[in-house]
Amino acid sequence: MRLPLQITARDIELTEAIDTAVRKKAEKLDQFSDRIMACRVVIECPHKHQHKGVLYNVHIDLTVPGAELVVKREPNEDLYVALRDAFDAAARQLRDHMDRQQDHHGRNGTAAA
Repeated sequence: MRLPLQITARDIELTEAIDTAVRKKAEKLDQFSDRIMACRVVIECPHKHQHKGVLYNVHIDLTVPGAELVVKREPNEDLYVALRDAFDAAARQLRDHMDRQQDHHGRNGTAAA
């Protein structure tokens, strides 16, 4: 990634284990594109008042040339499952974006007619 990863935690302590998990998953996105300019991850736990348990939301905002990819998944009671689902969705969006870019510009990098 060209710019550093930004991790924000809201209503939850950002432990070293969580930070490491997020960084590892973000690094894996580089295998789909070396043109990621920024990656912002927000982890929040907004439902502390519910009796059903704690739910974690993970939002990912990827900036690539020509687009900003935003991922917001359904909350999950397991933070690591929420992270996995969000990063899997980000990888799918990134692959789709890169495929569209290649189709638009042609496989050899020139604009398609």
